[in-house]
Amino acid sequence: MEVIKQASSLRAGDDPEVVRRVTEIINNIRREGETAVRRLARELDDWEQDFVLSDEKRTALISQVSEQTKSDLQFAWRQIERFAQAQMDSLAEFEIETEPGVTLGQRLVPVGAAGCYVPGGRYAHAASALMSITTAKTAGVSKIIACSPPRGESIHPAVVYAMDLAGADVILELGGVQAIATMAFGLFDQQAVDMLVGPGNHYVATAKRLLFGEVGIDVLAGPTESAIIADASADPMTIAIDLVSQAEHGPDSPVWLMTDNRHIADEVMLLVPRIAAGMPNAEIINQAWQQHAEIVLCEDRDEMVQVSDRYAPEHLQILAADHDWWLAELRNYGSLFLGEGSTVTHGDKCSGTNHILPTRGGSRFTGGLNVQKFVKILTWQKIDQAANRSMSAVGSRISRVEGMEGHARACDWRLRKYFPEEDWAFNVPEITDLENREA
Repeated sequence: MEVIKQASSLRAGDDPEVVRRVTEIINNIRREGETAVRRLARELDDWEQDFVLSDEKRTALISQVSEQTKSDLQFAWRQIERFAQAQMDSLAEFEIETEPGVTLGQRLVPVGAAGCYVPGGRYAHAASALMSITTAKTAGVSKIIACSPPRGESIHPAVVYAMDLAGADVILELGGVQAIATMAFGLFDQQAVDMLVGPGNHYVATAKRLLFGEVGIDVLAGPTESAIIADASADPMTIAIDLVSQAEHGPDSPVWLMTDNRHIADEVMLLVPRIAAGMPNAEIINQAWQQHAEIVLCEDRDEMVQVSDRYAPEHLQILAADHDWWLAELRNYGSLFLGEGSTVTHGDKCSGTNHILPTRGGSRFTGGLNVQKFVKILTWQKIDQAANRSMSAVGSRISRVEGMEGHARACDWRLRKYFPEEDWAFNVPEITDLENREA
């Protein structure tokens, strides 16, 4: 393995100053409630209007969206909903009899309320609204609250349309840490949510992490990451364009290339700066490329798999032959894009797989947002008297091995109650009521 281009900055971690500031904001909101939220919205977003988007304003903003944009968002929504429904259909409630008289089962129960954060700022993330809200709706969540920071006098109209199309029950014109805390604490007469989902900047991601435990969250996310695996059959221009397309997420968004072909590596090194120079956001792309991009020259495809799995990228493109082999061998990625026809933009915007994905190596232990994030798998059991002959006997003995006498006696009681004439081969003490014991 040879590193052709090395990042000058490490993969983003937690900034202690961001953690301190977010903790302070959350504590202020916890203490002062809506007063603190109003103050922060005024100071940070120059916002003094109502936070809950009225039906009238929702209708007015939607009317500003072109028919073409509506049609495109409807297309994307259908793909996302179809994929989410297929995920839901893959889950099942069941019950099984593991022993005579022992019935075990599971139920699928959606969380009661979900908070979906949709970023604002540099871009209008209409597709992100579809990703989170549609998935929650398909999972059966009964109350969905969507938040996004206003841009000027309102949330971007296309974002409002996407939220409405996907099924948001309440839309809040509110962003940042104050939006995350508002949804978590149930401010402005809204239901406190059980799950918080959606991408955001360092402050939003930190707020979600700090509130985890009080509420559930989707993934612990950082700046967007994209990687490409390419062999000699790949087109260097396609690689360079796709790397540039993902670097525009932000100046701290890493892009990585793993290849076993030196010509590919050298060509991409030359092409990326040239392509970036023609972009309106060239400064952002160049900073991401200079500080966070890496190109790794590997010995063969096995080594490319090893390197990629160590990076565990959020998005991973395969521009190489034998797609089935890569699909079988790769283990750590948020979402996989097989072949030149599959660019990350498709997944980000409209193909149907979810674009809310783990970063910072998180794909080693979790996948991205899916319906199961909103569904609790609850187990249940029913054990009849006859089955207690073996079940309570084993439960009693294991409990005493562990030193848990109270657990053992719960089983002992049933053995004596259900089988009073039984001569047990192990110690099953008699348990009398307190009155008799005291006598």
